[in-house]
Amino acid sequence: MLKPIVLTLFALLGVSTNVNAQSFAQEVGIIFGPVSFQSDYGERNNFDTTIGNTGFGLGIVHFINFSANNNRGGFFSEHFKVRSELSFNTTKLNHFGASVEGNPSKLSTQQLKAMSGRSTLLNLGAQLEFSPFMKIHDYERSIGVFSPYLSLGFMASYYSTKVSSTLGPLGTPETTYPKYLVPSDGRKYGFSEETGVAFSVTTGIGVHYKLNEINDLMLDIRYQGFSSDWVDGLNPNKTRYKENKSNDSQVWLNIGYIYYFGD
Repeated sequence: MLKPIVLTLFALLGVSTNVNAQSFAQEVGIIFGPVSFQSDYGERNNFDTTIGNTGFGLGIVHFINFSANNNRGGFFSEHFKVRSELSFNTTKLNHFGASVEGNPSKLSTQQLKAMSGRSTLLNLGAQLEFSPFMKIHDYERSIGVFSPYLSLGFMASYYSTKVSSTLGPLGTPETTYPKYLVPSDGRKYGFSEETGVAFSVTTGIGVHYKLNEINDLMLDIRYQGFSSDWVDGLNPNKTRYKENKSNDSQVWLNIGYIYYFGD
């Protein structure tokens, strides 16, 4: 399962080494912040679900800065950076919304309230950052300025899921909400404790703030949409339950510190 992530890591290290040999500027940093998981737990577009299913993420980022002296003047080198990232996030998941706020004496309500899960991910990937309003050289020569950016990229995520109920082991009509007892996508049930690799597309918007010549702060909000619907451990049969047709996704709000270590 880890092979795609390992191969991607070696590819990124190769790129970094090659770039360093060409004396391109590089930056490293750390990011951290809340992660809101959008999944089959709770109702989508529900405030309580968004807030309740929020976890935490932490990562290391590396930027390849194409604005080195021998590339000065080109539009790409003055407005784009390549950002690679290794990050970790974990989220505890519960059901929220009208289905768990109904009659508390109903077995189905009790089953949803008693059900919980956890999704833990190790993410590796790269993004292209585009700074539309300010040239990179102008930003580097300034102090106390902001440089907004847009980003687009991909990630490979090694995920691990946990699913449980305070009513007892899942998989029986007494403990499990009916739609999670229906076989789904090759699994015996619509829930699964498993590990695997999922790929995702990321897109985001953020801003860099110049503290001094070699230090930046950053604020970033990013959407990450997965290729799998098992990242949260739940995936009700999509043929029967149309409301669960969307794959899992998450939204990150990151604060970061960036250090310039090479020219």
